[in-house]
Amino acid sequence: MATNLEFKAHCQSFESLYPKLAELKAVHRETINQIDTYFYVTPVKDSSILEVCKPRLKLREIRETGEGWLIYYERPNKNESRYSQYQLSEVTNPSTLKTLLTAALSVEVIVQKQREVWMFNNTRIHLDRVADLGHFIELETVFQGQTEAEAINEHQQVKNILHLDTADPVAVSYSDLVQALQAGFETPPARGLRKS
Repeated sequence: MATNLEFKAHCQSFESLYPKLAELKAVHRETINQIDTYFYVTPVKDSSILEVCKPRLKLREIRETGEGWLIYYERPNKNESRYSQYQLSEVTNPSTLKTLLTAALSVEVIVQKQREVWMFNNTRIHLDRVADLGHFIELETVFQGQTEAEAINEHQQVKNILHLDTADPVAVSYSDLVQALQAGFETPPARGLRKS
């Protein structure tokens, strides 16, 4: 599977990040609206790994273009930067595939967000406004031929310039946060979930 080095944090707003993105010389690629439909996945791997690395399968639909992507990934729930292993496939008819997967697997949760996509070399910087959850920043440093050390150095450089070492980290997926909210839990980004 392909590999990213990822980090996610809660933001009060994005205004303080824009000057830092300019300092980084990051390039704004697009602003898009995404609907991520997560489906139930039956774990088939070692249970000790799954305790910290829940497998996830989601269908991503992009409202502006109508395109879709089927994405499977495994990522540990950690506050610090962590590796994500993933596979993805472009989908030509996402609505038909959603109907099929809903019948076969059932929908676990749906996450809607507006995403600003910024790029710095091999690092994707996402500024996400997630419905019912608020504002988040997410880094994805993609492994594309560079060494692991080079990827880690670039990832840390972005974190340093954006001052993310002092941010409120988020260990879990947006899907987990939405599910917790629907179940009546508060979702403080840097801490565990607790009943409201």
